[in-house]
Amino acid sequence: MFPQPLPFSHALKVLVKAPIATRQSNRSSLSLWYRMASTNANIWGLQDPSLIKYQSYIDGKWVSAKEGGTILVTNPATGEELGTVPEMGLEEAKSAIAAAGNAFASWGKTTARHRHDILMNFYNLMREHNDDLARIITLENGKTLAEAKGENAYSASFMEWYAEEAVRIYGEHIPSPFTNIRNVVIKQPVGVVSILTPWNFPSAMITRKLGAALAAGCTAVIKPPPETPFSALALAELSRRAGVPDGVINIVTTQKNVIEVGREMCENKIVRKISFTGSTPVAKSLYGMAASTLKKVSIEAGGNAPFIVFDDADIDQAVEGAISCKFRGSGQTCVCANRIYVQSSVYADFASKLAEKVTAFKVGNGLDETTTHGPLIHERAISKVVRHVEDAVSRGAQVLVGGKRVDGAGTFFAPTVLSEVPAGALSNFEETFGPVAALTKFETEEEVIALANDADVGLAGYFFSRDVGRVWRVAEALEVGMVGTNTGLISHATIPFGGVKESGLGREGGHGITEYLNQKLITFGGL
Repeated sequence: MFPQPLPFSHALKVLVKAPIATRQSNRSSLSLWYRMASTNANIWGLQDPSLIKYQSYIDGKWVSAKEGGTILVTNPATGEELGTVPEMGLEEAKSAIAAAGNAFASWGKTTARHRHDILMNFYNLMREHNDDLARIITLENGKTLAEAKGENAYSASFMEWYAEEAVRIYGEHIPSPFTNIRNVVIKQPVGVVSILTPWNFPSAMITRKLGAALAAGCTAVIKPPPETPFSALALAELSRRAGVPDGVINIVTTQKNVIEVGREMCENKIVRKISFTGSTPVAKSLYGMAASTLKKVSIEAGGNAPFIVFDDADIDQAVEGAISCKFRGSGQTCVCANRIYVQSSVYADFASKLAEKVTAFKVGNGLDETTTHGPLIHERAISKVVRHVEDAVSRGAQVLVGGKRVDGAGTFFAPTVLSEVPAGALSNFEETFGPVAALTKFETEEEVIALANDADVGLAGYFFSRDVGRVWRVAEALEVGMVGTNTGLISHATIPFGGVKESGLGREGGHGITEYLNQKLITFGGL
């Protein structure tokens, strides 16, 4: 795409004032620019088209790649081209980090109240532009417009929450054993933060990190996913309007240069913290890079969430919990139920009721109000889902609903319920990241806890039971960072979000601002 265009009226003035010899060639370029701008406006259908940016954002400027490369972004529901963003490389990554380092010198010294006010401006702008931001999410990610509006509200809530956390960064006085000594602990921002995010929540995975970083007084360099960069760039535009100074937020878009850009974001000495959400293998690689300079690290890596239905559960409630937990985002969330264990005595009842609900789903374009579930993000996602379904069926599982790709231009897979899935099926050991509910039967509490904990990862877990004693036992026994009891929804801004084992380090949300602060002891002597 062209660099972010000037207003058309301004472009006309430039053309009119140009020398006669150049007007002819300029007319063709201007005509092409106008056609493309009009086409893109039609594609996006926004109330405020200026939220769409086709350039990266570094030091308060919209910039293209110095080598001219671009990344094509398409709508997964239609295959339609949405536009391009720059293919940035090592040089641009270094520039963004340097800009963040320079901006930290002043931003890190601002008052908590000042940062609070700017974050609240940011929050209010996100709410004001809710419809447009949601539409951007739907077009580049594929999720339904209702889900996209929910994501934007969730995303904005982190700005509000961390605005309030900014003014609660308290120090402490520690009594000394000596009469002439006073010990005071203050908290200071760590510095420049590298933020690397996934495509499944194009907005919320950024603000959950960025809100905490800005509130603490840190500056940031963000690498959004190549599949969904436009949400990140829209946030950058709103941050500018909210009053965030130049250089405090920088966005580097990349795809083919991701290894060298990621390495620079992890190893550059100016960067003092890494915050990453994504797969476990990538998390391990970035963690190793960050170790070269002993940076602070927050990682939310892969999950493989168990979802357990005990025989004393409210089955209707458990089915609703499975629907919200398993099929949100067409199964493309890190806390989705991935292994569904149902006690044998209620297995048939649960399976039939779940299948009945899933049969009523309508797969399609997220902009269609009648659509309940959108496409998967790309062909690789389809391939993984197909592999898991075929593996389960080859081991004796039965397809109750779905099980096939949906014909059409987009990357659609029918919401699926598999019954009689053996414990050894691939779907019980790999995160499917798609709309497949794989049901496995169990007999005893001890058995299912062992099955649930038989994983290298431990992000989230869910179970349904009306036995108070069992609720406490199972919640404490599950080796995960977050447990949902009698609910399939656990995420909001005020709680600590994160996992154990190979699901990551640190926590986001809640008191996650502490991940962006250093404690400093100041001892006053000679008193």
